[in-house]
Amino acid sequence: MTPDADGSEVPAGQPAPPGLTSFTIEGRRAPALFVVGWLATLLGFGVALVGLLRGGGIAGGVLFVAGLAVLGIGLVAAAGSQAIERAAVGDRSYRGPSPVLVFAAVLPLSLVIVIAAVTLLVRLGVDPNGPLAVLISLAAIATVYAAVVRMLVVGTGALSWTEMGLRRGARGIVEDAAWGAVLAVPVLFLTGVLGIVLDRFLPIPPSVLPDAPDAGGLVLNLLAAAVIAPIGEELFFRGFVTTAWARTDGPAAALVRGSVFFAIAHVLTLTAGDAGQGVGLAAFAFLARLPVAFTLGWLFLRRGSLYAPIALHAVFNGLQVLALAAAGGAAG
Repeated sequence: MTPDADGSEVPAGQPAPPGLTSFTIEGRRAPALFVVGWLATLLGFGVALVGLLRGGGIAGGVLFVAGLAVLGIGLVAAAGSQAIERAAVGDRSYRGPSPVLVFAAVLPLSLVIVIAAVTLLVRLGVDPNGPLAVLISLAAIATVYAAVVRMLVVGTGALSWTEMGLRRGARGIVEDAAWGAVLAVPVLFLTGVLGIVLDRFLPIPPSVLPDAPDAGGLVLNLLAAAVIAPIGEELFFRGFVTTAWARTDGPAAALVRGSVFFAIAHVLTLTAGDAGQGVGLAAFAFLARLPVAFTLGWLFLRRGSLYAPIALHAVFNGLQVLALAAAGGAAG
């Protein structure tokens, strides 16, 4: 096996397909898609940056959102081009787009949909920082995860839903879910101990969930954290990302890479008052997520089923939501 221009393996004796960083349309099977990918990515990034630099105001906001939309389209096109080139090389372990590139496409598309949804909620008089808005935002992100994986991974024939762990009969699903639920408790305990240690050196990031003012808010937070987020994130990070890297690099490397990738992805949404605080918050969030990230990856590879990590993720998040609600009630 020899590496192709994108760093993945190509069977010996077969020509390597041109990679995304090779600025040529010669020899490409979808040259128009490659060109659209690069042009839209560069244009979208530039427009979004201009909109961001304009600061507040309608014009800046419109430019920012429009730029993000074009950027997302460009990255999807680039990932599609990569998938077509790789699919043309037979007998390789994984023929789909890079998980990192697919995640890059998810980010701007998710942000566009979340901005649109929150804007509509504000017009309807809904608190943009309340539990309902957060639930809808997480549902939008999960939908983008599923849609992009369907388009770029399943749609190109790189992986099937079954290969990504969505299989098993009813009995198998129950058994997988039980494994996940049971493991969630010791992982949560380990995470809590690690959090106590990290708290001595680093600032604690704020919860991504808003305060629940009543029982209705608590239910919405539980739906967001213990249902919507686990399904979307496990489909992407374990079903797609870990499976793809396990095929190209082996299970051990996929476990490490996938876990670190998952932890990094959860750092990207943090905000801080200054650079120093931002580094501290990012370090805490990254390190605190490693135990559950590794356990989710290990369980997925061990069981070969997506239902096990979904259950672990759901119980892990759900218990935290309930614990925070109980602590808030006791403090009140």
